Amino acid sequence: MVKLVDTPDLGSGGVSCESSSLSACTILRFAECRINHNKKRKFMNVTELKSEGLKKEYKVVVPAKDMESKVDAKLNQVSKNVKLPGFRPGKAPKEMLKQKYKASVMGEVLDELVRDATEEVIKSKELRPAMMPNVKITSFADGKDVEFEMSVELLPEIKFGDLSKISLEKLMAEVPAEEVDKAINYLAQSRRNTKKVEEDRATVKGDTVVIDFVGSVDGIEFKGGKGAAYPLELGSGSFIPGFEDQLIGKKSGDKVDVKVTFPENYHAKDLAGKDAVFVTEIKEIRETEPVKVDDEFAKSIGENSLDELKSKIADRIKVDYEAASRMKLKRQLLDILDKEYSFDVPAGLVDAEYKGIVAQYEQAKKMNQLDESEKAKSEEDLLADYKNIAVRRVKLGLLLSEIGKDAKISIEADDVNKAIMNEARRYPGQEKAVFDYYLKNKDAVEALKAPIFEEKIIDHIISKAKVAEKIISVEDLYNFDEENAKPAKKASSKKSAKSEEKAEEKTAKKSTKKSA
Repeated sequence: MVKLVDTPDLGSGGVSCESSSLSACTILRFAECRINHNKKRKFMNVTELKSEGLKKEYKVVVPAKDMESKVDAKLNQVSKNVKLPGFRPGKAPKEMLKQKYKASVMGEVLDELVRDATEEVIKSKELRPAMMPNVKITSFADGKDVEFEMSVELLPEIKFGDLSKISLEKLMAEVPAEEVDKAINYLAQSRRNTKKVEEDRATVKGDTVVIDFVGSVDGIEFKGGKGAAYPLELGSGSFIPGFEDQLIGKKSGDKVDVKVTFPENYHAKDLAGKDAVFVTEIKEIRETEPVKVDDEFAKSIGENSLDELKSKIADRIKVDYEAASRMKLKRQLLDILDKEYSFDVPAGLVDAEYKGIVAQYEQAKKMNQLDESEKAKSEEDLLADYKNIAVRRVKLGLLLSEIGKDAKISIEADDVNKAIMNEARRYPGQEKAVFDYYLKNKDAVEALKAPIFEEKIIDHIISKAKVAEKIISVEDLYNFDEENAKPAKKASSKKSAKSEEKAEEKTAKKSTKKSA
């Protein structure tokens, strides 16, 4: 789903103003930007053709004798290994070597010559290129000077102010006792047992029915629409809307033609919005046995007592709250930096960033994963929004890079190891596979460094800034839809309570899974 603001799901891959993957890559790219300037061109002639903002163009002339000396050196190197009829390696006449190999050698030498000359221009002019320079060879012939034009886009000069003058408000929420109770109840429900209903009665909401089913659209079965002996809890909402309701009031042995319509945003695009029929047979009805929540229940899941279980779940919820709090604090900081600083950004970087965002949008559109707010906008308006996001990302990326450089922030081996450990924790039971993946995949390890670097810079700025803490509701803590989350008005208290309940429920379920 493509988003224009931060969301709690960092792994969603959405388009956000504070996406940790793309802006962080920008930061890391320029923090690590290095050019080898060991070689010097003493006789190279450089003329500035154009200078507009961050863009510069130069004409470069390299003397023919430089080209010739490099060609001779390359031919001497070739002669040591090449075999020509009638001559031992290294003994072939130079003229014969030139006749046979000079054309191919000149192309290779030209590449090296232009690359070295380009680097020397960057060094001598003290340029800070944002991207690789664009080079166009305008004159090249045997015995003639080599002439080429290079255009380069520069990084802006960025001067940031006193970070201690930044004022931030850290929004936090307290963990209500009822939320801990909800989490424990979810945990208890997940561990309930069912027993077969022996009496001849109809199904009711809360029963689990064991069913066989075959789905079809327009009389044709579709892939993934068939199941056997499948346990389905009626009222759980785990099947397509309307499916479970049609099985309430039925008996064991009944066959029901369940008629449903796939949602418009269904993940399988070929089924989205289509009417379907599931021929369903109820093989068995099972009812749930209640679970008593007490010390024995806590011991069954590895805790010493119910109080200890409650304490552990409360700690888990606090971690989730802290993650949401951190995200809001980070967005607040980036908003302040974006508003406070104004400077030109390289158009080439913005274009590259924009193309990445659009590709992400096109993929979401293809998979039918756009949210309602995006569907309500014209593509022209969406693309304009994405262009603004690209500019913001590049701008903040360059600013953070400068701050990180000034603070001498670097990525240590321990930082990477901790990031890998955190990734492994996301896949309980598959930790070894995660470790093996990073052990064998250097690119994956490199991909971890960008967000690590960004977060270290953010931590550095926050440590210098004035931070005041403020307690807010769970609803407001998880409200990432508005640029500035505001407390709900009294007139909408019912809606507010409902939203807060949903936020608490989501956190409770998440914490329950972690505890389990």
